[in-house]
Amino acid sequence: MLSQLEAAAVLPAKDLTRAKSFYKDKLGLEPAEEREGELRYRTPAGAAVLVYETENAGTAKNTALLWVTPDVQAEVARLRQAGVVFEEYDLPGLKTEDGIATTGAERAAWFKDSEGNILCVAQER
Repeated sequence: MLSQLEAAAVLPAKDLTRAKSFYKDKLGLEPAEEREGELRYRTPAGAAVLVYETENAGTAKNTALLWVTPDVQAEVARLRQAGVVFEEYDLPGLKTEDGIATTGAERAAWFKDSEGNILCVAQER
């Protein structure tokens, strides 16, 4: 049954070397394993992320990966210090202020990785 199996996020990258540098220098992540055309990450909390090389990177318009944090404002500040640029949105039902949106259920901030994938840090309220 799928409910008993490990799951992983899968992110495309046009340039695996550039992606590896972004994830290390900006996000502080080191690959747990490297294979031909792919990087495998594992967080201390047990999440698995596969970054693989493909020309299709950056074409999705949705959030591809989300981290839950107890303090989104502090996480945004830390990531900004590392050079991460946060997206600003002004959409019906979603408006960011200084990169952070507040909804009834959470506070969240979105940014793009070096490959154009949309990533998010969020805090439950």
